[in-house]
Amino acid sequence: MKKLAKTVLSTAIISAAALSVTAPANAADKILLKTPVAFGTNLPALGSPILWVAEQLKVMSDGNIKMKIYEPGKLVSPPEILDAVSSGKVNSGYATAGYWQGKLPAAALFSAVPFGPEAGEYMAWLYYGNGLKLYQEMYDNGGYNVKVIPCTINSPETSGWFSKPIEKPEDLKGLNMRFFGLGASVMEKLGVGTVQLPGGEIFGALEKGAIDASEFSQPVVDQRLGFHKIVKYNYFPGWHQQATIFELLVNKDAWNKMSKGQQAIVENTCKASMTNSLAEGEAMQFPVMAKAQQNGVEIRYWNQTMLDTFQAKWDEVVAEKSAADPFFKKVWDDMSTFREGYDLWEANAFLPRTRKN
Repeated sequence: MKKLAKTVLSTAIISAAALSVTAPANAADKILLKTPVAFGTNLPALGSPILWVAEQLKVMSDGNIKMKIYEPGKLVSPPEILDAVSSGKVNSGYATAGYWQGKLPAAALFSAVPFGPEAGEYMAWLYYGNGLKLYQEMYDNGGYNVKVIPCTINSPETSGWFSKPIEKPEDLKGLNMRFFGLGASVMEKLGVGTVQLPGGEIFGALEKGAIDASEFSQPVVDQRLGFHKIVKYNYFPGWHQQATIFELLVNKDAWNKMSKGQQAIVENTCKASMTNSLAEGEAMQFPVMAKAQQNGVEIRYWNQTMLDTFQAKWDEVVAEKSAADPFFKKVWDDMSTFREGYDLWEANAFLPRTRKN
């Protein structure tokens, strides 16, 4: 009888121990990320990468992690995504940090930087410099209950669409222009009135004359939105956005409930998306540019006077923003130190670019 009792007791202890080990894993087996997005998924390279992420999460997790995407404004409006994720209204969201620069001035540095790093250098700073650490620190210090994961990176944007040639700084004065992020502060110093319109409203604003010019995204996106039907001068290079990062925000409470394996799947899917989005974006631009030329668009490259002017005004902007916000300065100084070191590699490793026209 005692032997039977001991056996029953041992079995009970083993079963309890097994439950204590497996219960957390079982509780974390199924994850549904409800994800409002800031950009329509019909926009290639800009909105489409998150669709790829959703597909891959389902495949790599054997269906245990799923993402339901909500188009802009369907569940949460784009400007409200950060607050909605932080409060737990939704457990995730997809946007670009530049949207939050009014609340977190340094956020723009994790989105796109005028005369800043190209995609390879940007990723090097994020993953192997202090970029990711500072990125998360910004949200933590700001009181936001989110885990941030870089999830897409785009190569350069166009510099803008204009109805007339811009040959000298004075040609910009008095224009009303849709412009995003830190680049808008540069344009304002040159006498441009800037507004930040969502992509779907830009064509109508150009058509009605509410704005005179606009930048928005890469050629493949701008073509989809039809800018070339109204304005014919498309300027390059995109000095204001040599690379643009898009983020997946996950509510931190929801993140902490995931298993380590699930967290790794989400993080590594986003890291794979950085590669995929960059390659996809690079492959799609030149056919669209060639077609635009056939349809009467003039592709123009900023003259050196204009580029020097943009650079000088950017230097003023970054000095002012660094003086106004200590954390902006902390991020800017760290990025600048990394880039100064990277310059030795960049100056020696790559062939010079030669423009053919």
